[in-house]
Amino acid sequence: MSNSKDELRKVTIIVADTGDFDMIAQYKPQDATTNPSLLYKAAQMEAYLPLVRDAVAWAEKNTPAGECKVKKAVVKLFINFGVEILKIVPGRVSTEVDARFSFDVDASIKRAREYIQLYKEAGVSKERILIKLASTWEGIQAARVLEKEGIHCNMTLMFNLGQAIACAEAGATLISPFVGRIHDWQKIKFSLDLVPAEKDMGVLSVTEIFHYYKKFGYKTQIMGASFRNVDEILFLAGCDLLTISPQLLGDLSKLDRPVPRRLDPAESAKMDIKKISVDEKTYRYMLCMDEMATEKLHEGIRLFTADTVKLEDFIQSHFMNGKGCNPSRKVS
Repeated sequence: MSNSKDELRKVTIIVADTGDFDMIAQYKPQDATTNPSLLYKAAQMEAYLPLVRDAVAWAEKNTPAGECKVKKAVVKLFINFGVEILKIVPGRVSTEVDARFSFDVDASIKRAREYIQLYKEAGVSKERILIKLASTWEGIQAARVLEKEGIHCNMTLMFNLGQAIACAEAGATLISPFVGRIHDWQKIKFSLDLVPAEKDMGVLSVTEIFHYYKKFGYKTQIMGASFRNVDEILFLAGCDLLTISPQLLGDLSKLDRPVPRRLDPAESAKMDIKKISVDEKTYRYMLCMDEMATEKLHEGIRLFTADTVKLEDFIQSHFMNGKGCNPSRKVS
């Protein structure tokens, strides 16, 4: 008997938002995505310790003089997880650039190229990789360069239309507008206990981006992300992709609700939407005037940075005898 997850799959590509291989195998998504928060959790699980040890051993042998071994181990760990995930999913895996590079174009490009080279050495072609970059102005400019090199980018930490337009005009392959984090902000800002999906600012944000993209024929794909409940997911049925946690995938599997297409490019084409050209000034102004997007973008960078540091500290203390990195934690 069909369930809501299976029905959703008919109109939207499902992506697993996890680093847990067992969960990916169980729910059989097309693609998978990871981030420092997910890897930090996974790296502490007994099943994945061999991947951590391999990353540390690689860093011990391959870190150039003067660079930080623990940071190189984290780079290799992202690759190790990505390679294993690609043995399970038929599509692509997203691998995230260090959030501390969010305002550094050159460093973001360098790290992306490093990822692609390491995947190549592991026998994985760049067509199966999405490089995740923060949707800062600098991250978008890094994506512009990388896309011209044939390196596909997934723009994360996205919270408003200005960011989305700038990413599309830069030629990004995919964007990941965050639903749940906007939902969280809305509840706190307006002192709400519950937010119905039809009034959920996160759902409305992705819907606005979807209609804008389809109205003007952008090729950049839209992947709604960061969900808090199944209603948010079902109200975005028809979005190009949705990246969903194992818990919510399980909830969808237990439902037998019908899943009608709510986002339809044919409807977008009929809408009266004004075209906006987003240069740097416009991007920064649109972000500045959006209280929620400004707060959540910078909070997201801080949170991903904190989890990256936690991952580094975990590796350094448990696998490197407290050595291998400058304690100042400067990015190398």
